[in-house]
Amino acid sequence: MGMTIAQKILKAHLVDGEMVLGQEIGLKIDQTLTQDATGTMAYLQFEAMGVDQVKTERSVAYIDHNTLQSGFENADDHKYIGSVAKKHGIYYSKAGNGICHQVHLERFGAPGKTLIGSDSHTPTGGGIGMLAFGAGGLDVAVAMGGGAYYIPMPKMVRVNLVGKLSPWVSAKDVILDVLRQMTVKGGVGKIVEYAGEGVKTLSVPERATITNMGAELGATTSIFPSDEATKKFLEAQGRGDVWVPLSSDPDAEYDEEYTVDLSALEPLAAMPHMPDNVKKVSEIGEIKVNQCCIGSCTNSSYYDMMKVASILKGKTVSPEVSLTISPGSKQVFNMLAQNGALADIISAGARILECACGPCIGMGQSPESGGVSLRTFNRNFEGRSGTQDAQIFLVSPEVAAASALTGVLTDPRTLGEMPEIEMPEHFTINDNMIVKPAENPAEVEVVRGPNIKPFPLGKALEASYTGKVVLKTEDNITTDHILPAGAKLLPYRSNVPYYSNYCFINVDPEFPSRCKEQGGGVIVGGANYGQGSSREHAALVPLYLGVKAVLCKSFARIHKANLVNSGIIPLTFADPADYDAINLLDEISLPNVLEEVKNGEQVTVVCGGKTFKADCEVSERQRHALLAGGTLLYARQQNK
Repeated sequence: MGMTIAQKILKAHLVDGEMVLGQEIGLKIDQTLTQDATGTMAYLQFEAMGVDQVKTERSVAYIDHNTLQSGFENADDHKYIGSVAKKHGIYYSKAGNGICHQVHLERFGAPGKTLIGSDSHTPTGGGIGMLAFGAGGLDVAVAMGGGAYYIPMPKMVRVNLVGKLSPWVSAKDVILDVLRQMTVKGGVGKIVEYAGEGVKTLSVPERATITNMGAELGATTSIFPSDEATKKFLEAQGRGDVWVPLSSDPDAEYDEEYTVDLSALEPLAAMPHMPDNVKKVSEIGEIKVNQCCIGSCTNSSYYDMMKVASILKGKTVSPEVSLTISPGSKQVFNMLAQNGALADIISAGARILECACGPCIGMGQSPESGGVSLRTFNRNFEGRSGTQDAQIFLVSPEVAAASALTGVLTDPRTLGEMPEIEMPEHFTINDNMIVKPAENPAEVEVVRGPNIKPFPLGKALEASYTGKVVLKTEDNITTDHILPAGAKLLPYRSNVPYYSNYCFINVDPEFPSRCKEQGGGVIVGGANYGQGSSREHAALVPLYLGVKAVLCKSFARIHKANLVNSGIIPLTFADPADYDAINLLDEISLPNVLEEVKNGEQVTVVCGGKTFKADCEVSERQRHALLAGGTLLYARQQNK
């Protein structure tokens, strides 16, 4: 039987386990990346491992999230990350150089390589044929130290692309259609591989948009073949030497298949407040728009920005609309300035923002109260923009630019003939904002500001546990629900004690104080608990607050791994109907939890006078980590 692209890369990097569906496999990791909102914690954990120099082929620390420096906290974190990087063999991309996924695609990514990053949109690298995974910071730290990265062997999904995109329809519409078909839960435990004749019609930036938003499917990762388009892109970046061809075998077998007819697509939008709430722009109608934001790691490439510039050229943004533009990298920004496109954007009345994540993570540009904001981003979770009652729509750059001109949600096909945008034969290359590691690392002193606090560690699992249900949630709780981001809170990612005051604050404002009063407890959740970003703080902060277990209907992959890493027991209802019998502040007991977890048995739960079973579906390695109180403590046991 033939192999898929993903299976070929998995096989080439397999260091532990067997490639049997559902069984845990360990992979050798070639490259890692971090960003500054998760990087400080990842490097604190890396330092705790006692490894002198990273063991990967290339590790890069990016500053792209916390670039709004309204106090000392973010600047101190950047100083810490920069000094750790210099000392331990890590490349350091300074603030202003660009968004990690865009820059990594341009300057470091390579087909056939494995990449993990402490950001859930790391699968962007699949656009050039990398097997790229979002992961928690501790998993990244372990990989930097030479350890394996563990995942359950995923299912293989093939998405057949047929036909060719019509004018004014873009890659954003492709992934929105896939989300419409598969939903935000449909990719859990799966690798999505794009195939078919339609692949050849898509450039690397278009492919990267699609793999980037594969994270919203809950997918393990997404990947495209490495073909002539990939080769051409890498050669234009001056990196043609890293290209290798990659394709699936003709007789490769897939667990699921979907089809997207590119020629039948029309402009789409994800309605508030979920990326799979997708409708046609023509069907939604001309709703009034207050803001349009173009950029993020999804749609900030040179190709995207040139399309926007061509739409805005010679025109003026509606007086009722605030239009912001965030180029994805310094390279993109430079090239727009050199060819005059930047002047066209500025002349139209757009606000030019830094080459950073910015509004996507609530770092500025929050909409007005109840405002409608069209964004070319990847997530539209409630409150993520920084305005709790804002109505956030996810759209293509074409839809956003057209709507900025008219003041209402606009189908760009009404603009007439679409301008032709060609990919450049050569990109402008200037890596002077990437700092190389020190030649004499022993001479580098790591700088730690006062906002950097030690990270919490779990405790070895005891024979039994009794506590209270400190929170009960609905389905599709995101990591943004668990720990909000935004300009006010992101500076405290390195200060877990302070950050803990905001845990679940937009779901239940009493949660932090309730945890402190009860000495911790158990969280009860619905389906797809922990979807969204890879932020391990969504596990570390509940750990700090004393949460011992999360009992839900199902977990998102990365969050479940982060819970195990932190020593919090991830339990799922054997019978989902038992969820209904549990109430807030019920006493909940796990009377035999140590023996049951140790022996891989179902865990007995006693709550509200009822006894039922919960599954603790973890690998043998994860089981030992839970018994030890977390992955780091387990690693220390192993190294004694």
